[in-house]
Amino acid sequence: MAAAFRAEWGRVVATLIRVTGDWDLAEECAQEAFARALETWPVDGVPRNPGAWLTTTARNHALNRLRRGATETAKLRELTAMSGPPETPDPPDVSGVSDDRLRLIFTCCHPALPLDARVALTLRTLLGLSTAEIARAFLVSETAMGQRIVRAKRKIRQAGIPYRVPPAHLLPERTASVLGVVYLLFNEGYAASGGADPIRGGLCAEAIRLARVLRDLMPDEPEAAGLLALLLLQDSRRDARQDAAGDLVPLEEQDRDRWDRAAIAEGTALLDAALRRAAPGPYQVQAAIAACHATARRAEDTDWPQIAALYDRLLALTPSPVVRLNRAVAIAMADGPEAALPLLDDLEADLPGYHLLPATRADLLRRLDRPEEAAAFYREALSLARAEPDRRFLARRLADLGLAD
Repeated sequence: MAAAFRAEWGRVVATLIRVTGDWDLAEECAQEAFARALETWPVDGVPRNPGAWLTTTARNHALNRLRRGATETAKLRELTAMSGPPETPDPPDVSGVSDDRLRLIFTCCHPALPLDARVALTLRTLLGLSTAEIARAFLVSETAMGQRIVRAKRKIRQAGIPYRVPPAHLLPERTASVLGVVYLLFNEGYAASGGADPIRGGLCAEAIRLARVLRDLMPDEPEAAGLLALLLLQDSRRDARQDAAGDLVPLEEQDRDRWDRAAIAEGTALLDAALRRAAPGPYQVQAAIAACHATARRAEDTDWPQIAALYDRLLALTPSPVVRLNRAVAIAMADGPEAALPLLDDLEADLPGYHLLPATRADLLRRLDRPEEAAAFYREALSLARAEPDRRFLARRLADLGLAD
């Protein structure tokens, strides 16, 4: 059932959106279809074509909903359109995008919407991430993100924005948001925002697959290659990021013999080729940072001054508070924690409720042998962290200070 959800959710929702033009109705009826599958498949068995079964069931739910409420001519036209056979073929593809899921992502990332709204709506509607997971990625509250998604749907409805695959010549205007979708999908898999497992390998694997398809589709787009390189380099450490108990292992303590050297080699080769073609964009710079880590055979061999310089470059391209926080960490490693502590002061207003900010301050204070102050910030970080592995890691750090709680 979980495999069917991952494989078919986006396709089912996209079909209903295309037919009804109603995003909320499409999601609600898709959810009803999956709920129905949970009831019937364990008894009757999984259908030979799960996607067709789910699409037909969802269409029937939508049909019944429209029948009950069809009082306007527009709704009656929708009802007529939906009365045809379930196997009605999709419109011909003019995009040149062969991958079904990637084609749907390009369809959803309409340039009439603000960039962040495109990315959020696609993650929610087609890839099935929760509003809370998307809110964490954008560092906003769940309520604010829910409102943002509602506004995007409202704009689509009021402006009559069509839900269809863009032709090939219009793909470039959607590339930035599609790259953003794939990047944030990977991030949710790499560091899950909630639950017992800190790594969602399925999301990481799907993001890497989509990044490969994008790179093949756009061989002359350096940022597509840069994104794939970044994801490969980050994912190369997956097996070493958890211990036998499922707890997080800090980068400096990881067994580097467990890193995937083939992924590192592929990622660095992609990055080198991309950097030769054009001035680096944000994904290439992030990939260069990841390469500094991945190519260091020992933690003490890491070129932290180079990483700090790369964060300076990234900050110029993407002036976000998270980049500033990561730059402070790099400066702490290159020049000592005293140099980095003042850099955290300006981030309080920009990162409210972000547990990694007090966790970073606590770590710097621990390294400066100021345990009482460090403990206070570990407690603050612990109160803000949601994912259980993050909480266990912070609790261990707090315990290591040897102070009574």
